[in-house]
Amino acid sequence: MKKLVFSRARQWATLPVFDEETRLEIQRLLDNADGNELTDRFYRQLEFGTGGLRGVLGTGTNRMNVYTVRIATAGLARYLLSIYKDMETAVCIAYDSRRNSGLFARETARVLSAHGIKSYLFDSLRPVPELSFCVRYMRAAAGVCITASHNPPEYNGYKVYFGDGGQIIHPHDVNIINEVNKVSDISIIPVVQFDDALDSGLIEYIGHEIDEVYLNEILRQSIRPIKNAITIVYTPLHGSGYRLIPEILKRKGFATGDIHIVEEQAVPDSSFPTVKVPNPEERETFTIALQYAARTNADIVLATDPDCDRIGVAVKDHNAGYALLNGNQVGALLADYILAGLMEAGLLQRHRASVVKTIVTTGLIKDICDGYSVQCVELLTGFKYIGQWIKLNPDRDFVFGAEESYGYLRGTYARDKDAVLAASLICEMASYYKSRGSSLYERLQHIYEKYGYYCEFLVSITMKGEEGHKGIASIMESLRAEPKRLPGGLEFQEAIDYKDGVAGLPRSNVLSFIFQDGSKVVVRPSGTEPKIKYYFMVKGVSELAAQKRNKELQEAFIAAPPHCSP
Repeated sequence: MKKLVFSRARQWATLPVFDEETRLEIQRLLDNADGNELTDRFYRQLEFGTGGLRGVLGTGTNRMNVYTVRIATAGLARYLLSIYKDMETAVCIAYDSRRNSGLFARETARVLSAHGIKSYLFDSLRPVPELSFCVRYMRAAAGVCITASHNPPEYNGYKVYFGDGGQIIHPHDVNIINEVNKVSDISIIPVVQFDDALDSGLIEYIGHEIDEVYLNEILRQSIRPIKNAITIVYTPLHGSGYRLIPEILKRKGFATGDIHIVEEQAVPDSSFPTVKVPNPEERETFTIALQYAARTNADIVLATDPDCDRIGVAVKDHNAGYALLNGNQVGALLADYILAGLMEAGLLQRHRASVVKTIVTTGLIKDICDGYSVQCVELLTGFKYIGQWIKLNPDRDFVFGAEESYGYLRGTYARDKDAVLAASLICEMASYYKSRGSSLYERLQHIYEKYGYYCEFLVSITMKGEEGHKGIASIMESLRAEPKRLPGGLEFQEAIDYKDGVAGLPRSNVLSFIFQDGSKVVVRPSGTEPKIKYYFMVKGVSELAAQKRNKELQEAFIAAPPHCSP
């Protein structure tokens, strides 16, 4: 490993293909014999995970930079040309508000152009679900969105979609990596001048025309017309939802004066200066938005991440304050609302209808589906699997898809989670319940009373670098080797190892422990961050009982667990 690291570093310090600033930076590390830093930068090539390529910005093979973007794009181009051969191919490219996103998008287009592949490049930042839609609408061979989703500001990424509009999956991910690994000399990657490719038509700007058809598709997913005004607070958290979410809410029928945008977070900004992490799953990100809510007496508060595929929600609670709903709760509310609305309209085809969720998403959604006699499909973690399921099951009526990490989709216009669509449906849902003298909070309590009280909690442990990578692997292997010796002497009913392949699902490094009372703990390494994740999922006869059992499981698996707040 040491020999490999220093060999790669010397190449980056000497080859003329790298710019002078890059060469000098790596040479300083070599001169200082900074082995730890060099190892972290060069011990591996960034790999495609559940969300594609993602890493910290900087120089090195294990960093996001112009050169790793070129390598990834060259691998993608070669793979596309090997599949389509003599056929014309095109790739749609979008980007969010992160540092260097626009630069990386243009670099992607330059490399594709050098391979003779046309690029449809968005003229400014756009939500990643619009990129998914665009791939299908333009009948492109693939799509690339430059984004690191909800990661900290120092990250960026390269998310790849295929011709069906879904995120890249096996075997395409492996095949692209194989092509990437064949790039032994970065200096031989062809790159054309951007303006030359633009003049020749190999790069074509797109924008407003795609927005229009995309927004119209979202409006088609409505369940009920808007009958009651509500007051909405929305923050894009300095990201790409800043324009299209206010627009879809206006087209939906909400008055402009009732939509309050958090001004401090309305302008795209790669440093995300008002939050520690631009993640709508984090309570801290709602701080300013909740101040707006208090001033405006808002009915609902929405926050989206930089690439606008995840959405966080806060609603008025029974104490006249605001409760932050987690992704499982919003998913359950939407599943209940959509199924009830379709049944009411006589549009619910129970023999064909399917709701799709991931294995770490609340079992409450399955209970709701059972109540409507509708199929609930459970897949591996990652919305890409929901997109794949839509493609492979054209005979089914895809009603709704959800994952616990704040992602939702209705309709097949796109094949990824869509916060623009979710904002539209969530506000519609809030308006409907208000028209009936109720609220989202009250409806959630009614759902719990009917199906049981669920308490889910996610604990993520960050383990960075090569040692962290080894540590995560060690934890997984330890749990895998002796599952009967679980922490705290817990007795379980079944241990499921998805690495062996389960119920026709792809093999995956995921472990699931199901206990005698139906509680479940799922453990898996993150596909996009240096983390190992523990999902605690409990159903109880009361809210207190569910919280107590969840806390017991956390204490058994994790040292000093955080408080469970359902």
